[in-house]
This record gives sequence, C-alpha cells and structure tokens, in this order.
Amino acid sequence: MKTRALSLTLPVMAPALLAMVWIALAEQIGNQVILPGIEQVSHIVLNPTEDLISMGSLAGNVLVSLVRVIMGYTLAAAVAIPLGVVMGYYGVIFKFFNGFLNLFRPIPPLAWVPLVMAWFGISSLATISGVETGQIYIYLDNIKFAMLFIIFIGAFYPILTSTIHGVRNVNKTLIDSARVLGASENQIFRKVLLPAAMPSIITGMRIGLGIAWMCLVSAEMLPGSLSGIGYMITHAFTLASTDIVIAGMISIGIVGAAMDAVFRQIEQKKFSWRRQAD
Repeated sequence: MKTRALSLTLPVMAPALLAMVWIALAEQIGNQVILPGIEQVSHIVLNPTEDLISMGSLAGNVLVSLVRVIMGYTLAAAVAIPLGVVMGYYGVIFKFFNGFLNLFRPIPPLAWVPLVMAWFGISSLATISGVETGQIYIYLDNIKFAMLFIIFIGAFYPILTSTIHGVRNVNKTLIDSARVLGASENQIFRKVLLPAAMPSIITGMRIGLGIAWMCLVSAEMLPGSLSGIGYMITHAFTLASTDIVIAGMISIGIVGAAMDAVFRQIEQKKFSWRRQAD
C-alpha cells in the first residue's frame, strides 16, 4: 500500500516543488514582465479557447502547430523509414548514400532558414491549391512549405539513423533461416526484418517527434507566420506578455509529452518481448 502511494505521489512532487518556488520568486521579484504569477499563467492554460490580445486562442494556435508538426513529421517518417531499411539491408546502397547524407547531418535545421526562405518564400498549400478566398484558404495558407521543410529536416535524421541501426542489428540467423525455408525477399522484409527492427524505428520516431516540435517553434518565427504556438510566443514577447509566453511553453510541453506517451504505450504493448530478450 505504501509503495503504491509513493508511486502515485512521486510524479507530482517535482511539479509541486516547482510551483512553490515559482510562487515565492514571483512574490519576491514583484515584476509581471520578468516572472508573472502562477495564477495568471494557470488562467490562460485552463481557458485555452479565450482570445489572447488579437493572437487567437491558445487552443487554436496549438492546433495549427499540431497540424504542421504532423504533416512535416509524417513526410519525414515516410522518407526516412524506407530509405533507412534499404540502407541498413543493402551494403552497396548504404555506401552510396551514407557519405552524402552525413554531409548534411551536422547542419542544424535552423541553418537552412535563409536557403529555405529563398526557395519557398511564404508560399503555402493555398498557393498550389488554387483556393484564394474563404475559410479553406485561411487553413491552407497556414501550412507554409518553409515550415514543413524545417520540421522535415529536424525529424528526418533521427528516424533514418535509428532505422539503419535497427535493420543492421537484426540477427542474421533469422534472415538466413527464412531464406532456407523458402521466403522471398519481400517476405523477409515484411515478416522478419521490419518486425525485428521496429523497436529501434519506434525509438527514432520518438526522438524525431521531439526534435520536430523544437524545430516547429523556430519555424513559426519565420516571415509570413501569423499563427501557431511559436508565433504566439514571439508576438507575446514583443508585447511584454510573459504570462502568455510561459503558457505557450507549458502547452508545448503538455502536447509533446502526450504524443511521447503514445509512443511509450506502443513500445510497452507491442515490444515488451524486446526487454525480456535483453
């Protein structure tokens, strides 16, 4: 009983301690710009649909950011996973692509910003859709190609690296046994290689998702951005609304943690055999 009570209270002890320190510091400093009170920030977080000084609501901006992250991240996974599987399985393809891709790996995603702005400018999905007015135009115009590219680059390399690592570390005996039993290359990929490498791929996807969120906030500070949690934080800072800045940061943490929890659940339910095997 004591162990269960301890397991329930331990996770909330650190946030509670942070809240106590926050309250004490806010009272000591007495400056809302430097550190607003916890009650102000809590009001914004607990009322996410409330309009914030002509920037839209917290929930609306988070939703826009979430759509951008999902699109850029999905595109990165759709490219990185197949490429990583092929590079991990075929040595010739690995040698062909590895050196080239490693040239770009050390480049921070934000270093691409000037080049990306030159390529895409402020063009968006609305640019290629032909829609010029109405609510649909507003939604499509929020999805800027420059932002998607920055998110794509941020998520691409962690997923690719983990996929290659997972495929290259698959027990060769499993592959040889499948061949002896008459399995085709397609069957080896689907029934041996991918299932065995999937725990590593999921780990890469978790890391890539976290980096995608970090890149998103920076990408939303690019010219042409008029919505999103990154835009809201930047604009609130220029207005000295630190409470909105902190509320935005907290919302990023909450959404990111929720999405990471989904991956953890998948790992625990689908790949518990990996921990037992180790």
